[in-house]
Amino acid sequence: MKWPQLLRRRGGAASPMPMPVRVGYVGPSASRMLDYDQNLLWVVVLLLAFGLVMVYSATVAVPEDPHFAHWSQFHFFWRDMVAVMLGLGAGWVAFQFPMSFWQRWAPYLFVLSLGGLVAVLIPFVGKGVNGSRRWIPLGVLNFQPSELVKLTIVLYAADFMVRKQQVKQSFAKAFAPMAAALAFIGLLLLAEPDMGAFLVIASVAMVILFLGGVNGRMFGALTVVVIGAFVLMIVLSPWRRDRIFAYLNPWSQTNAEGSSYQLAHALIAVGRGHWLGVGLGGSVEKLHYLPEPQTDFLLAIIGEELGFAGVIVLIGVFAWLTKRAFDIGRQALAADRMFSALVAQGVGVLIGGQAFINIGVNLGLLPTKGLTLPLLSYGGSATLISLVALALLLRVDFENRVLMRGGHA
Repeated sequence: MKWPQLLRRRGGAASPMPMPVRVGYVGPSASRMLDYDQNLLWVVVLLLAFGLVMVYSATVAVPEDPHFAHWSQFHFFWRDMVAVMLGLGAGWVAFQFPMSFWQRWAPYLFVLSLGGLVAVLIPFVGKGVNGSRRWIPLGVLNFQPSELVKLTIVLYAADFMVRKQQVKQSFAKAFAPMAAALAFIGLLLLAEPDMGAFLVIASVAMVILFLGGVNGRMFGALTVVVIGAFVLMIVLSPWRRDRIFAYLNPWSQTNAEGSSYQLAHALIAVGRGHWLGVGLGGSVEKLHYLPEPQTDFLLAIIGEELGFAGVIVLIGVFAWLTKRAFDIGRQALAADRMFSALVAQGVGVLIGGQAFINIGVNLGLLPTKGLTLPLLSYGGSATLISLVALALLLRVDFENRVLMRGGHA
């Protein structure tokens, strides 16, 4: 339509007719770009669905144990389903808030999560299981504060690096505060004890500091502090020391019947799977040979039932998920949104790092650690926090897309 046809007369003066506006238009030109990363969302949903199937498969024989005869074969399945529903709801709520909100509240959320680590050690508040005090009973689920710290350390470290950009070369202002925070977290987790959680938290914080551009010498010093903390944990805990040495030789009779009992049966399960597995539901190790296979050693059951092929596909999915998080972070950095970039990449390290450690433990490549496989293993707190973290990743991607359309994040 030509320009004269878009004019109308009002008292002899020409005035432009109102132009048609597309609903949802946010930029100077129309775009067919989706509002969110559908591939990422579907991968998360499929992992959750696959996790529910495998948790049910791993625990279907639980009622055959006389100690749990009163439990249904769906006991863990329904509890895991509740955790998934709560996680999806919490993730939807988290997605509604802009990244500026999370940056503003990051220090307060971090302090709140540290309060949870203290509360779990208080008698009649924290709940102890198998000699560890890691949970706070909340009725619907037993909440594990260390899982919340894994997320808040991502937010806090990202905000810390943004605030300290001008002083990141200063030891007192850039290195000491983060080192003190990690030392305090380490002491609290040592008291629980939960060495696996500290490994993840320290790794995430250090990667974010590295990506944020902290001075190389300071990063090296922080690495020495963290390694020293791990050595101290091992020296002060004889049972941890036994676990390390048992991992080096899991097949000796003493270790196979003691510290490496779970590892030995996990390796047997993976070995039985061969290339294509024994078939879904066909695991023998889940029949009360491998203790609590639905948590830390779910991958062993996956390896037994779906074989080498199933494990390789799962590793590929987590590798893609981690890479996608870093890609989203680079897009945010290109838009000069450093906090969002560091959060996205921190979430990638959080999910990918935990998956790497859990898979390494199940395959006998790393010492045994109490870490679940993200989005798959049974564990209400871990599932809830993982979904909130991924919701923040989707939020960063959403704001990236809005900015690329010419809108405002």
